[in-house]
Amino acid sequence: MHLTAPATGHAEARPRPRDADGMAVASFILGLLGLLVLNLVLGPVAIVLAGVSLWRGTRRRGRAYLGLALGVTDLVVLAFTMQLTDTVSWSL
Repeated sequence: MHLTAPATGHAEARPRPRDADGMAVASFILGLLGLLVLNLVLGPVAIVLAGVSLWRGTRRRGRAYLGLALGVTDLVVLAFTMQLTDTVSWSL
């Protein structure tokens, strides 16, 4: 959907499903990538993108939920490895 201008002259913004679908896919990819690198950054980004895409009504709900789960898993893995190594980072 595009921005429409009613007779009053104000633009009405509507969320576009295609954008929400793209955010769902991006959250999945970033959550998956966050398991390997930069999980402190990519985990929260995946969580936010998944939440926004679900709020906007994505048609790829499964992908958004996977991105949400992977984002949370990124943070859990980081916390677990921080406990094991007594550092703020981890490596393979």
